[in-house]
Amino acid sequence: MSFEQVMIIINSLFFILGGVAVFMIGMEMMGSNLEKAAGSGIRRLMGKAARNRFTGIGTGAVITAVVNSSSATTVMIVGFVNVGLMTLAQAASVIMGANIGTTISAFIMALSSSGGAIDIAAIFAIVAFAGLMVTMVSKKEKIKRIGNILIGIGLIFVGLEFMSLSVNNLLKSDVKEYIEGMFISLGNTQGAKLTWQIPVLFLLGLVLTALMQASSAITGIVITLASNGLMTLPMAMCVILGTNIGTCCTSLLSSIGTNTNARRAAVVHLLFNVLGCFIFIWPVAFAGEQIASLLSFIPSVQWQVAIFHMLFNVLTTLVLVWFIKYIVKLACIIVPESKKPVVEELHETLDVRLLKTPAIAVGQARKEILRMADMAFANYKRSMDMLLSYNVDSIEEFNETEREINALNKNITQFLIKLSSEQISEIDEKKVSSFYHVTSDIERIGDYAENITEFAAQMVEANAKFSEHAVQEIGEMDMHLSELYKNVKEAFSSRRLDYMYVIEKEEGETDRMCRVMHQSHLRRTNVGSCSPEAGSVYLQLAVNMERIGDHMFNVANSVKAYAEDEHK
Repeated sequence: MSFEQVMIIINSLFFILGGVAVFMIGMEMMGSNLEKAAGSGIRRLMGKAARNRFTGIGTGAVITAVVNSSSATTVMIVGFVNVGLMTLAQAASVIMGANIGTTISAFIMALSSSGGAIDIAAIFAIVAFAGLMVTMVSKKEKIKRIGNILIGIGLIFVGLEFMSLSVNNLLKSDVKEYIEGMFISLGNTQGAKLTWQIPVLFLLGLVLTALMQASSAITGIVITLASNGLMTLPMAMCVILGTNIGTCCTSLLSSIGTNTNARRAAVVHLLFNVLGCFIFIWPVAFAGEQIASLLSFIPSVQWQVAIFHMLFNVLTTLVLVWFIKYIVKLACIIVPESKKPVVEELHETLDVRLLKTPAIAVGQARKEILRMADMAFANYKRSMDMLLSYNVDSIEEFNETEREINALNKNITQFLIKLSSEQISEIDEKKVSSFYHVTSDIERIGDYAENITEFAAQMVEANAKFSEHAVQEIGEMDMHLSELYKNVKEAFSSRRLDYMYVIEKEEGETDRMCRVMHQSHLRRTNVGSCSPEAGSVYLQLAVNMERIGDHMFNVANSVKAYAEDEHK
């Protein structure tokens, strides 16, 4: 082979890899923008996954068809299992559905290689240009997202066309006989039986997919080679089987550093694909030509590859769906319970893997903020108990909770910073912006509760007690704060503004009670019924309780920033 022929092969290879790059960028653009557009839908679908194994399969198939990547779906699932949003059995059924949903990519690729009078790739190239014009002209986020989806779809077809043209140019050059000879040595001869080539082709698909972490890209290359006559259907089937195991590499890598159940979810994905390949490898090895003959009614080999890809995943799911319980048990054996203490095994519920689905990440951040709020309010009640019982024995429990509140505040803030750097919807952007202030307000409630414990310690040290009337007034203020928190929590969790009337009323009552407590203290001081130690604590307590009410009111007010838009 001459130097010129070597350079022709190298240049063509570079162009093919460039086509793969354009294709993958298109897949990412289309998938990520569709995912963001359907964020709330994905959240609802994930909720339905809990019903039974079949809704789980449907959920996985639909989500993967939307995001156009089974790897992305399985990474999401590992994240959901890690934070407790999904059980292992539910994850197994969604993973099975994800493998079905990913077959849509092969049909898109087959469509791009169909040929005919109308050039599909040319049409979608115009679609990409139209999408670019939309994103440049429009200022609305929703319209821009539609434009990005159109660009993504167009780039998918442009990338595939680029790969196909590169292979065509290679076959029209002087090196055609060398290329054809190489593929003939791998078994590209109609009617020839594959023997040693089966593990070679299988491993080729596995390794390339594991390296690129995109089975759809390898499937696209296989369809391009098949459409140009360089690969027969039996050869393509072997590579496709390998890609199904190679794609598990992404979920296995994403499970590093997660809890036991999340690692088991990744192993469930691997087991499902390994068992499926084990079932199919035998008919492909011994009856590959017969399978090709059965699919021969389909005119083009690229469509045959796409249909085989779909049949493999559908039939594997139909067989293994009845054995989910046993697959989960096997995963539990492979990944046993950690010998570490339970505290060490627990992980943050704000898993960075959730950032792949911003809508769900926002929902999980809200849950963590509510958990932080409950802890802060529980600490407030604990501080009041210490104050009114003149007993600070529970101070260690209080301090431990306060440390957890501070750690949560830090973790939530860091998660929100990462989330705000993602491409999120306008409403989610408003939510994330408001969450920063909400976590700060909740942290301040915890700080005021800490002040109250200090007041309790002062009362104990001075052996001072509040008068009966003072205790009644403190109890009334506490009652209004408890009612205020109950409604604020409901407003924040449900994103409903109809709680605001009661919230404004109760916040007004805390302001009134603060004034009442000051006036009552002056009266008691004038008649000498209040000790200086108790009086000093009482006045500071009134101010601290009133400010706790202010911060609760701020949390409720934050909902106004996005509630109306969300309900619309």
